Amino acid sequence: MFKFSKEVQQLLEYIGGRENISTVSHCATRMRFVLRDPQKADIEKIKGIRVVKGSFTQAGQFQVIIGNEVATFYNEFVQYAKIEGGTKEDTKSAGRQNMNFLQRLTSHLAEIFAPLIPAIIVGGLILGFRNIIGDIKLMNGGTKSLTEISQFWSGVYDFLWLIGEAIFHFLPVGITWSISKKMRTTQILGIVLGLTLVSPQLLNAYAVAGGAEIPYWDFGFAKVQMIGYQAQVIPAMLAGFVLAFLELKLRERVPSAISMIVVPFFALIPTVLIAHILLGPIGWEIGSWISKVVYAGLTSTFKWLFAAVFGFAYAPLVITGLHHMTNAIDLQLMSEFGGTHLWPMIALSNIAQGSAVLAIIYLHRKNEEEKQVSIPATISCYLGVTEPAMFGINLKYMYPFLAGMIGSSIAAVISVGTGVMANSIGVGGLPGILSIQPQYMFKFAIAMLVAVIIPFLMTIFFSKSNKFKKEK
Repeated sequence: MFKFSKEVQQLLEYIGGRENISTVSHCATRMRFVLRDPQKADIEKIKGIRVVKGSFTQAGQFQVIIGNEVATFYNEFVQYAKIEGGTKEDTKSAGRQNMNFLQRLTSHLAEIFAPLIPAIIVGGLILGFRNIIGDIKLMNGGTKSLTEISQFWSGVYDFLWLIGEAIFHFLPVGITWSISKKMRTTQILGIVLGLTLVSPQLLNAYAVAGGAEIPYWDFGFAKVQMIGYQAQVIPAMLAGFVLAFLELKLRERVPSAISMIVVPFFALIPTVLIAHILLGPIGWEIGSWISKVVYAGLTSTFKWLFAAVFGFAYAPLVITGLHHMTNAIDLQLMSEFGGTHLWPMIALSNIAQGSAVLAIIYLHRKNEEEKQVSIPATISCYLGVTEPAMFGINLKYMYPFLAGMIGSSIAAVISVGTGVMANSIGVGGLPGILSIQPQYMFKFAIAMLVAVIIPFLMTIFFSKSNKFKKEK
């Protein structure tokens, strides 16, 4: 006996029947469909199904939010519909057929950086903790840090750098590995390529930036600079894609009997040469240009305008999936300037959307059915995952979404206006303060308070406005 018999039947009918489903898979909370004709899906009826907490279209996929029981629901759905379920990769590949060039580019970037985010978050928290115990004068009347008066904390400070250095200095290894994984090429070759970009044999990228004399390989007819690309994003991405391209092309042409020897050799060695001769220097310049343009926008006379626009527009970017592009920019800013002004605004946007849902909980406190969606969505949002809040509640009523955007914009102006900088990407919600550099924590706390209060109050105000009376 199926647990969701009625709901499964309804979803199949409202989505346009099995003949309208190109492929289907699921993730932690959502059913992911690629539909042959998206217009056949009756969104309003789908949202009315008892177990459905919302729906949206992203990355060419029609996604239906089910919640923690999505795996059970999915198994019953494919069994009832008599269709063969696919993997998330199959769904993503099929979904790209419905996307334009920019959406496809963003989707690829997201898949490269998504596996790296947990490590980067851990690294940011570690750097933040090291700053607190090593840089803030907490002891002896505000004259000494914990590391200066305690050998234990001094040891902790030094030990944690082992992890921080591995995450950020050797980031190119993670990027080239992730690209090889995404492109379904040999992952160990991706790792080896990344290691050749950060080898101790090379002059460290930070020393290069400091003006140190650069050694070189002398081939007689040419000299190649021995520069490392620690923490560099774009050189690693360019090299990773060249390696994957060469390997895939060689696989097509080399007989299988000798491919184990020929393909890795003629893919890796030319890529390493090209990376150090051409891709590395070009990628460094591109990365520096991008980070300097963004940094100028965040520190110029008109930084308040940049912050206001970014804070207001970030939540809509999440809907389109374009927000994934900010990961590469954040990492480049960290490499160039030792931190990022951009990521704190992202955390504030998440908090603002969660606060708008909090107001809906207050306004609809007698609606027990809605609480099953709104309360978990608020908690999730405050911990950095906004989709349940935005698609399950805020976009349903629209005015909470707008209130969150306005609150985010105001909080972003405060954050950028006071120079708040994060050590790195962190947990994109209330715990995000742990990734903020210590001297800016109080200022960021004020911006967080604004991101909580303004959306909450504006949601209540909008709910009483005639323009939003229908709450549709």
